Amino acid sequence: MSGFWIILTAILVSSACALLGTFLVLRKMAMVGDAISHAVLPGIAIAFLISGRESLWILAGATAFGLIAVFLIQMLQGGGLSSDASIGIVFTALFAAGVILISLNAQNIDLDLDHVLFGEIAYVQWDQLALGGVDVGPRAVWMLGITLFVIMVLLTLFYKQFKICSFDPALAAASGIPVALFHYLLMGMVSMTSVASFDSVGAILVVGMLIVPAATAYLLTDRLGIMLTYSVLIGAASSVAGYYMAFLLDASIAGCMVASAGGLFVLAFLFSPLHGVLVRRLLRGRGSREVRL
Repeated sequence: MSGFWIILTAILVSSACALLGTFLVLRKMAMVGDAISHAVLPGIAIAFLISGRESLWILAGATAFGLIAVFLIQMLQGGGLSSDASIGIVFTALFAAGVILISLNAQNIDLDLDHVLFGEIAYVQWDQLALGGVDVGPRAVWMLGITLFVIMVLLTLFYKQFKICSFDPALAAASGIPVALFHYLLMGMVSMTSVASFDSVGAILVVGMLIVPAATAYLLTDRLGIMLTYSVLIGAASSVAGYYMAFLLDASIAGCMVASAGGLFVLAFLFSPLHGVLVRRLLRGRGSREVRL
C-alpha cells in the first residue's frame, strides 16, 4: 500500500507541474518557476513563525512571496536589466532572506532546509489526515489533489485567455484580455504548487517537473491541447518509472523521477518526428541525395 501512495503523490505533483510548466515553456519563462520555488521560502518561514504548521497560512505566505518575486522580476526588467539577471537577483535575495529567517529562529521553527530543498516522498504515507478521528489518507495527497483540481478548473475556465496570452500578448491586450491579471494568476498557481509539493519532492525537484515534461512535450507536437496532454502523461510515466528505478537502485525516489523525465526528454530530443535532431539530420541527408540525383 505504501508504494501506491508514493506513486499517487508523485503523479499528482508531476501532473500539476506539467500543466503549469507547459505555459511557462511557451512563454519562455521556464526559469521563473525556479525563482518562485526558491523565493517562497521566506513566506513559509514567516507563516511558521505566525501559525506553526497551519497549512492555509503556509500556502498564503508562500503564494504571496511568489507573487512578490514575479513583481520584482518584472520591475527589474522594466528598469533595463536582462531577464536572466533579474531572475538571478530576485530569487537568490529572497531565498537568502528565507535561510536567514530560519537560522535566526531555528529554536522556534522545526523546518529542515534539506527537507524543503530535496523532500522525501517515501515519508508521505506517515503523515495521515484525520477527519472525525478516522485516517483518510496522506495529507500530501489531499493537498496536492486539491491543488491539481484548482489548476484544472482555472485552466479550463480561462483556457482561451491563457492560450492567447501565451502566444500573442499584444493580440490579447488588443482583444481586451487583462494580460497582467492572467500573468499573475499563472504565477500564483506556480507558487501554490511549489509549496504544496515541498513535503513530497522539495523545491529543487519541483523545478525539474515544471520544466522537463513540458519541454519534452514541446518537441512532440505543435498544438497546445495535445502538448498539455503529453506533458501530463510524460510526468506520470516519469513518476512511475522513477519509483521502480529508485526501488531497484535503492536511490532517491524524487531524484529518480526527474532522471526518468530527463531520459524521456533525451529520447524526444533525438527521435521526435517534428524536432528530433537525428530525424532532421536524416531528412536533410535524404534531401541532399535527391538534389544530387
